[in-house]
Amino acid sequence: MSKLMNIGFGNVINTDKILCIITPDSAPAKRQIQRAKEENRLIDATQGRRTRAVIFTVNQMLVISALQPDTLSGRFGNEERTPD
Repeated sequence: MSKLMNIGFGNVINTDKILCIITPDSAPAKRQIQRAKEENRLIDATQGRRTRAVIFTVNQMLVISALQPDTLSGRFGNEERTPD
């Protein structure tokens, strides 16, 4: 069963589709963001705020979020422990 994780400002992502969550500070991460933008594979969930996390998905999409990767990974870990 797939679960949804809040990535900020009411935006959610399917946790089954997440490959990794990284910070956007490195040059390779910035290149990946730019390439995804050019190829229309970028989903901007920052609501105009500073990008603090880049989420890579299994279908080659990139999602950028204004939340820290630590915050998102904590939410990712809590998804399995929340009661139904």
